[in-house]
Amino acid sequence: MNIVDIINKKRLRHHLAKEELEYAFMGYLNEKIESYQISALLMAICINGMTEEETINLTKIFIDSGDILDLSSIPGIKVDKHSTGGVGDKTTLVIAPIVASCGVYMAKMSGRGLGYTGGTIDKLESIKGFKTALSEEEFLKELRDIGLVISSQTTSLAPLDKKIYALRDVTGTVESYPLIASSIMSKKIASGADKIVIDLKLGKGALIHTKEDANKLKEILIKIGNSFKKETRVIITSMDNPLGNNVGNSLEVIEAMEVLKGNIDTPFAKLCIELASNLVSMGKNIPMMEAEQEVIKVLKNNQAYHKFLKLVEYQQGDINSLKISDQKIEIRSAKNGILKGIDAKLIGEISMKLGAGRLTKDDTIDHEVGIVLNKQVNDKIVENDLLCTLYVNKVKDEFNIREAFIIE
Repeated sequence: MNIVDIINKKRLRHHLAKEELEYAFMGYLNEKIESYQISALLMAICINGMTEEETINLTKIFIDSGDILDLSSIPGIKVDKHSTGGVGDKTTLVIAPIVASCGVYMAKMSGRGLGYTGGTIDKLESIKGFKTALSEEEFLKELRDIGLVISSQTTSLAPLDKKIYALRDVTGTVESYPLIASSIMSKKIASGADKIVIDLKLGKGALIHTKEDANKLKEILIKIGNSFKKETRVIITSMDNPLGNNVGNSLEVIEAMEVLKGNIDTPFAKLCIELASNLVSMGKNIPMMEAEQEVIKVLKNNQAYHKFLKLVEYQQGDINSLKISDQKIEIRSAKNGILKGIDAKLIGEISMKLGAGRLTKDDTIDHEVGIVLNKQVNDKIVENDLLCTLYVNKVKDEFNIREAFIIE
């Protein structure tokens, strides 16, 4: 086989056999194919797409490039959840303790953030001492002991995906449904869970911007899951506005803990309940209504909150170490009106500039900074009302944040 022939074949919209995909992608992983050649193939895929068979084959190649976590020593059904990312998305911190409190094993490997979408691991590292890098033995022991574990992704799971994603990030080939689907599902399947829920974000602050595109991606994710005998549910959720009130690492942990303490009358809490109910429904093979009743019960009786504290303790974190900056800037409205929307992307970008996110993978995160939204969409706004509060350290700029609040 010849890599140039494979590139040309996809450029001309022809179907690539599994052997051809394997030759190209594994060749790149093993440094036998040049980065500029695989970049050309990625661009051809991005422009011309892939068939269902090609996408499933590529997912299999990603999975087989590394280890597969074996959870068979843990009794019962194991579940996992993935979000396609968004501004203020701290759902894992809420959902995982809920699901475990309902008696379903929750095995979660999470990533770090890049750009304005925060990573679960970064948020957990706001807690001093919290150990995110676990060995397979530690991962399995914690899952067995407390029904829950959240760790950083190991380099041995789907290493090809990690290498390809880094290349996609710098070659304008991130927004390709087959590549997105293969990336998500290869990591989830290699992580060993039996059943998977995907929280597919749609809107201004998300990777996917139209309902039509979200439905296309939803369909392919479910088909991949089915082909690997992993029951997969995809829930499309809005990311036009930031998720919750807090954006920034320590701030998001604090907000997650408030939901776990029973503060469930917010749009963010309602989303967490929906996602957790799907996981419990799948894990226990019970109807959604029954699962939702269990979820609300463990929130109201503080079981989920105590499960979160157990997770922190088990992974050597000190929950009392959570800290936010004592320096803040209050942003007030310059006019009257109704708050019609909050630009999630702009809020995320400003939070990143304050130090809460990374521009490059080598950037250091400031866990203490971020933004608290003091008003919600549809609120009545009067001139000089407090719109939001910036928690700042080194960077003390307002960054025209008022432009994120659409007041009419």
